Amino acid sequence: MQEIQLILSTLRMAEALKRELRHNWLSDGRQESVAEHTYQMALMAILVAPYLETKVKLERTLKMVIVHDLVEALVGDVPFFETGDRKAQKAAREAKAIDQIRDGLPPEAGNDVHALWHEFENGLSPEAKLARALDNLEVQLQHNLAPLETWKPVEHELVYTKMDQHCSHDSFLHALCSAIKNEAELKLVEGGIGVEEIKAKLANKSDHLSKTVE
Repeated sequence: MQEIQLILSTLRMAEALKRELRHNWLSDGRQESVAEHTYQMALMAILVAPYLETKVKLERTLKMVIVHDLVEALVGDVPFFETGDRKAQKAAREAKAIDQIRDGLPPEAGNDVHALWHEFENGLSPEAKLARALDNLEVQLQHNLAPLETWKPVEHELVYTKMDQHCSHDSFLHALCSAIKNEAELKLVEGGIGVEEIKAKLANKSDHLSKTVE
């Protein structure tokens, strides 16, 4: 059947996610793959969903989690803090990639994957908000498990700036974010990193931005 051949072709393409490495390290000193990041997000969704203020359709959330980084099988992973042409072109390259993935699947499956990916990117539905929150929380959770020397200096600040905005819509996610942030802060302190200096620097940036806007 043609549908089977198209599905198999997409699965062969998706195998690249097991080999595509992220700028996250595991507790044993090995870099994390995109597929491993996706797995941990899926597990987090299952464990978190029962406690959310805003109930979500867990099946749709899991489907969204599974496909949210599928484009990276074609275009690779770009770290959040990266700058330059690759970062600037990220959105356009990924949008082109998801169209290519849709067109390589049978219509029903292709359209479903395409819609799920765009729903995640838009971040408007309860399921997308949860998936995007978990995407950010998983990154910090994994950093907390990895040796501190694998962190880049910019990631010290991201402890306080990257997760909160994605978790503010739900009190349970906000509490989970705080717990993960507390673990990160303890790791920084134990590693001799001045967290108060980091907070002061961020506060100064915020004050400067507020005055600029005024």
